[in-house]
Amino acid sequence: MELLDRLTRALWALCMLGAGLSFAVLIAVVLTQVIGRTIGSSPVWTEEVTRFALLYLAAFGVGLSFRTGDLVNVDVVCESLRAPLPWILRLVSAVLTGGLALLLIPYSWKFTSIGKMQTSPALGLRMDIVHFTVTLLLALLFVFAALRVINMLAGRSDGLPAKSEGEV
Repeated sequence: MELLDRLTRALWALCMLGAGLSFAVLIAVVLTQVIGRTIGSSPVWTEEVTRFALLYLAAFGVGLSFRTGDLVNVDVVCESLRAPLPWILRLVSAVLTGGLALLLIPYSWKFTSIGKMQTSPALGLRMDIVHFTVTLLLALLFVFAALRVINMLAGRSDGLPAKSEGEV
């Protein structure tokens, strides 16, 4: 389990870095756009980069949100049930989430591959670089769901780690 913990921390750090960089790009580009509009006209490419940065932010953030339990969740009914039903429902939810993500990965890769033949209008960027966000999102969601299932079956509470200082 120590190896699994180290891999989880490394993946967590990589996703935090990816989300942070995506957010920094998003802020810088939107700021450029606002300043550009204030002094006349903003560069055309800012619209595209904003969308692309937001896609990467979502792709890196979904696994992080799933791991901490902050992903959109309706747990009012689940938490009102007697033990061990909430635990079982969280386990089933993680299995179904991971299974659906794994099922969709080949289709998202096909979608990504189609992007090789397209370029973005303003930047001329190959769209497979942008479409890859869908595959990345699904892969990270699968990995973090699988980690939750492993942790739950290993007896680590409900699969949600205790939040440390580096996590929000």
